[in-house]
Amino acid sequence: MTRLTAEEKKFYKDNGYILIRNPFTAEELEELSTEYDDLFRRKNEAKTESSWVGSDETNRKSDSPYTVKGIHNLQMHHAVFGKLLYHDKLLDALEDVMDTKNIVLHHTKAHYKPPEKGASYPMHQDYHYFPYKKDSMVAAFIHLDDSSPENGGLCVFPGSHRLGPLDDVGARETSHFHYVDQSKFPIEKSTPVLARRGDVVVFSYLLVHGSPANLSARARRMLLVQYADAHDEPLAGERAQPARGLVLRGVNLHRDATVANRHIQ
Repeated sequence: MTRLTAEEKKFYKDNGYILIRNPFTAEELEELSTEYDDLFRRKNEAKTESSWVGSDETNRKSDSPYTVKGIHNLQMHHAVFGKLLYHDKLLDALEDVMDTKNIVLHHTKAHYKPPEKGASYPMHQDYHYFPYKKDSMVAAFIHLDDSSPENGGLCVFPGSHRLGPLDDVGARETSHFHYVDQSKFPIEKSTPVLARRGDVVVFSYLLVHGSPANLSARARRMLLVQYADAHDEPLAGERAQPARGLVLRGVNLHRDATVANRHIQ
């Protein structure tokens, strides 16, 4: 079990994130790493572009030399990522962070920042992509490499989750991405999360976070799982994600069981 101490729970409540030291066995971590690399080799094409440029319609193509490759819905590509969703130690920690025993999947994704040309991500809140009524949404950011600002690691503004939803500057400046005012939340003043291979950062979707460019000789590989309380509800329509609402722990008492609505996620 990976239960949080009272001090760790308070740290999360105050700061909006918590670093969990490697909850995986050596075998689990190696299998995740191997299948991650194989997946990106199989799908190494322009349509996996995930840097903050362009649109989905153009596969986010640009003239920038900096790039990030991204693949969503990992559980649809290999069973190892499906197994990850039910990882007991990770779910134990999430119960303590989310203060619920009923946890459902929202989505999964992986980002690969290549050495020397990994694009930065502006400071943002995940909230603006998928707002929920009770703000139960959290992310588990899983590191497959040691991570620091040098190789484009995660940076956060501790306590920013307590500010609630911030002005969505991105919605005014672009129709494709959401981000906060970069002059109010400059990445230079953020707090780097120094993580080792296998470490997991769990953070609120209201936490302001982002990452600098990877200009180092090391790759930055990560994968992420986004979770919600089973009894929370979205505030607005959003694109359906495969397996969204899949119960990973506990029960979903509000799930519609009528035959007519069996196809609704």
